[in-house]
Amino acid sequence: MRAARLHAYGQGLALDDVEEPTIQDPFEVIVRIGGAGLCRTDLHILEGQLEGRVEVELPYTLGHENAGWVAEVGSAVTNVGIGDPVIVHPLMSCGFCRACRAGDDMHCEESHFPGLTVDGGFAELLKTSARALVKLTPDVEPKHAAALSDAGLAAYHAVKKAALILHPGARVVVLGAGGLGHIGIQCLKVLTPAEVIVIDASPAAVELAGELGADRSLLADGTHVAAVRDLTNGGAEVVMDFVGEGSAIGDALAMLRRAGTLYAVGYGGTLHIPTIDIVSTELTVVGNLVGTYNELVELMTLAAQGRVRVHTTTYPLDAIDEAIADLRAGRLNGRGFLVP
Repeated sequence: MRAARLHAYGQGLALDDVEEPTIQDPFEVIVRIGGAGLCRTDLHILEGQLEGRVEVELPYTLGHENAGWVAEVGSAVTNVGIGDPVIVHPLMSCGFCRACRAGDDMHCEESHFPGLTVDGGFAELLKTSARALVKLTPDVEPKHAAALSDAGLAAYHAVKKAALILHPGARVVVLGAGGLGHIGIQCLKVLTPAEVIVIDASPAAVELAGELGADRSLLADGTHVAAVRDLTNGGAEVVMDFVGEGSAIGDALAMLRRAGTLYAVGYGGTLHIPTIDIVSTELTVVGNLVGTYNELVELMTLAAQGRVRVHTTTYPLDAIDEAIADLRAGRLNGRGFLVP
C-alpha cells in the first residue's frame, strides 16, 4: 500500500510503497482510511520540534486524525465488526494504568500514538486498538469526521474545562478560527452561555467565525488587543489560544482581565510570564492535550446532531505536498484532510 512517510526532519514527506499492517494482538484492529486530517502538529514534526520529545524510529507514516471503516479485527475484538464506520481516538491506550482507569486516556502510561510514535493514517490502512474506536452513526461520514478525532477533540476538551467558569455575562476570546478554532467556536456556543469574541488574521476565517455563531469577529490588524480590552471593559475572563505561536501568545495575555484564565491549545512558541504577574493578578494558564475517549463520544454525538461541523478542504494522498504547503501558508479555511 502507499503511505506518506517522514525519512528525515526538515524534509517533506515521501510517498512510499510499504507492507500492509497485520494483526499481531487479539485486541488490534485495522482500519481502512476514509479521511486523515492535516494538523499543525504535522508541521512541527516535519520541522523537528518534537525530536527528542517523542520517541520514534524513522521513517514512519504521519497522520493522527483518522476515520474510516473496520477492515480486520483481532480475535478478542467484540465492540466493532468488519465494515463498521469508525473514528479513531488518537491514542492506543493500555486500559490498565491509573490514568486509563480514571478515564484520562491521553495520559496513559503505556500508550502509542499513531502518527506521532508509530505509523499513522496518511496511508490506505491504519493499525490501532479496539479501545480507540468510536462507531459512527449513518449521519456522519468518515471523511468528514476525521478532523474531529484530534482538532475537534482538543477543542472540545478545552471548552469543556472552560465551561465550568464561563457563566452568563462572561466573555471568552478565541484566538485563531482555523482548523482548531472554528470547531472551538461551535463547542463554546453549545456548552456555554458566554459571549464569544473571535480574532484571526484571515478575513475568510473571520467571516467563517461569524457564520458559526461568534458574537463578534475581529481581524487581527494590530488594533485587536485594544478593541477587545474596550469591548470587555479591561479584559476577558477567558482566552482560548488555538494558535500558540508568534504574537498570539503575548496578545492572549494582554486580553485577559485580572483572575483570568488562558487555555493553551495551539503550541509552537514560548510563554514568558513573570511570576509576580501570575501572583498579583491570579492568572491561570491551563494546558490541553487531546481529550478523553468519552469526550470523543460526546463530540460525535454533537456532530451527529449537526451542532458541530468541520469546514473542510479535501486532497488525494498524491497531493500531500500541496496539502502541507497550503497548511503551512495558512491557505486552509477550516481543516484539510487526505482521502487515500
